[in-house]
Amino acid sequence: MGMDVVDYEIKGAEMQFVEIELDPGEAAVGEAGSMFYMDPGITMDTVFGDGSAQQGGLFGKLLGAGKRLVTGESLFTTVYTNASAGKLRVAFGAPYPGKILPMDLSALGGTLICQKDAFLCAARGVSLGIALQKKLGAGFFGGEGFIMQKLEGNGLAFVHAGGTVLRRELHAGQSLLVDTGCVVAYTPGVDFEIQYVGKIKTALFGGEGLFFAKLTGPGTIWLQSLPFSRLASRVFAAAPQRGGRKEESAIGGLAVGGGLLGGLLGGDDE
Repeated sequence: MGMDVVDYEIKGAEMQFVEIELDPGEAAVGEAGSMFYMDPGITMDTVFGDGSAQQGGLFGKLLGAGKRLVTGESLFTTVYTNASAGKLRVAFGAPYPGKILPMDLSALGGTLICQKDAFLCAARGVSLGIALQKKLGAGFFGGEGFIMQKLEGNGLAFVHAGGTVLRRELHAGQSLLVDTGCVVAYTPGVDFEIQYVGKIKTALFGGEGLFFAKLTGPGTIWLQSLPFSRLASRVFAAAPQRGGRKEESAIGGLAVGGGLLGGLLGGDDE
């Protein structure tokens, strides 16, 4: 199946969405639950895998679905097709604060490796596969797992990154140490390995992990300043842990019978 060439516009600042313009017959594939809005006349079709193997028979569909299952994603994606005679638009929203990055795979050599949950949507024809890290240690000790997504084709794909995004070109032999969760994507020429950094006390008391991702060029890397796992851990740490009401949690339970307040002010009067 050939690639659809689509026009797009990314809107917003911290919470972005991408609006894709489809010519008659063109289609886009989106991650489950990512659709924001669409014009009447666009048909939705839930397919096995990524929709790139619809002409490959049952085995091709099952293979595409299996790849997505291995990466921890849903078995299904949704294909949005313009079934009208004019141009129509469909939009996909980011799942949390950050930036949507347009990736022209034809300009990147046809392949991009990205985090499992980074893919948002793409033009029909982009294939979503799996990329295994060279060393199992990357999966067992890296924190983010050794299975990543591989986007292939010569069309447009859109990935999402949290916080501020840094794009950096690495020359041959040039390396950068990065927190494993902060790696969004990189081109296949970049060598990805997990490196032990620091002593155990650094990990226990310094707040950092024992292992960093070592990215070595040549190639391009994209990094995010706020991985969703880091955001989620901070939210969980700040959330009420005993199921109390927000008002009680906000004042540390001072309103519950006045016990704690009385203790802080000198004890009970009884």
